[in-house]
Amino acid sequence: MKFCPQCGGNVSLRTPPGDHLPRHVCDACGVVHYQNPRLVVGCVPEHAGRILICKRAIEPRRGYWTVPAGFMENGETLQQAAARESREEARVEVEIGSLLSIVHVLHAEQVHVFFRAQLQRPEFAPGPESLEVELVEPAGIPWTEIAFASTEFTLRRFLEDRALGRDGYHFAEFNKRLPLP
Repeated sequence: MKFCPQCGGNVSLRTPPGDHLPRHVCDACGVVHYQNPRLVVGCVPEHAGRILICKRAIEPRRGYWTVPAGFMENGETLQQAAARESREEARVEVEIGSLLSIVHVLHAEQVHVFFRAQLQRPEFAPGPESLEVELVEPAGIPWTEIAFASTEFTLRRFLEDRALGRDGYHFAEFNKRLPLP
């Protein structure tokens, strides 16, 4: 950051009084511009034992597989963001279930949050950020072509939970306890 979005003044990296980390501080108006991790939110949509995956049409990792996920927008809940990303990337409606994983991606300054999800209908199509969308059996997951470590971690937790009989869905009960606005 070189210029202050508030006043246009020069910005320098320094530790403000009372802080313990270097921050971008405007030399003219003194506004501190914090840069905090960004939230990436997604879900593992399932239908009849199969999992919905998307082949990325954008960088990073274009041509690799992932589950629907992307940056959270202001004004939406985590669950709303996961459902929106599913609509955008795979043209599907999902019912968001319980929390599945939280992964800290320090090198990218991100936190990835994934939920279980139930695909409403097995009808899907690639959105603008996807080359392909498939509904795969767990044995058909292309593990060597998974885009991100957080996606692989999440899919493995999903399958481990399933193998142990912990599906974590209980959508109606979950949504009664945690109503969405």
